[in-house]
Amino acid sequence: MPLSLLPKVESIHTTGQDQGHCGGEHHVLQEGVNSLIHTGERPYQCTQCNKTFIQSTSFKVHQRIHTGEKPYQCSDCGKTFRRLDNLQIHQRTHTGEKPYKCSHCPKTFTRLDVLQIHQRIHTGEKPYQCTHCCKTFTRLSVFQVHQRIHTGERPYQCSTCGKHFTCTCLENLKIHQRMHSGEKPYQCPTCGIQFSYSSILKNHQRTHTKEKPYHCPQCDDKTFTHSASLTNHQRIHMGERPYWSVSVWAVRQGIQPLHVPRGAYTGERPF
Repeated sequence: MPLSLLPKVESIHTTGQDQGHCGGEHHVLQEGVNSLIHTGERPYQCTQCNKTFIQSTSFKVHQRIHTGEKPYQCSDCGKTFRRLDNLQIHQRTHTGEKPYKCSHCPKTFTRLDVLQIHQRIHTGEKPYQCTHCCKTFTRLSVFQVHQRIHTGERPYQCSTCGKHFTCTCLENLKIHQRMHSGEKPYQCPTCGIQFSYSSILKNHQRTHTKEKPYHCPQCDDKTFTHSASLTNHQRIHMGERPYWSVSVWAVRQGIQPLHVPRGAYTGERPF
């Protein structure tokens, strides 16, 4: 039987096992693939990036990264995918199906890998450890971002101002670019004011709800709408004069303070 027609092996054996015996149920159909796993041979090589593969099927799927081919299309929204399993996972966004349930809490998930990452919240497992500072992480993506603190790598650059970002995805760069474009995708449902950042919208909405979730532990009745206001207030207990930080926070939030103490921006102290 040609190698490309052999079923994919479910698990990879560790080195040190008897290369002549798997002790499993793969038998004749998977004999060729098993042999390659044990010998380490990867006969299919991509000519564009030199990555190698054991099976021709995996190799063909990989090539779609370079060709841009996405043969699997969602019948609901038209989105296309390189792999059939990715299409099947995507379709759950339309059906609402979440077949993977956490055994510790009621949460359910569309993907098994997302469930496994979530369960680390309950188990406390942090399998990714930084070799520089020994800090541990539950997610590989967060671990990779952390490592850039040590390496100094900033792979994402703003095309307008040249600023670099360390994030693994482009989300932080997209948020930054709103400074240049003026885009404000977050709108208050109460008054219609629009904001560039979801965090500022949440802060703004408290002006309508009157919610003050931040409480000073040293005062009996002092509560605040914003965490920055609480931090600023606590400086009073430490004997600091907080005028400058209040005004700077307001400017950064895109808010013009109604009453700005004299010298707040210049650093001049009124007393």
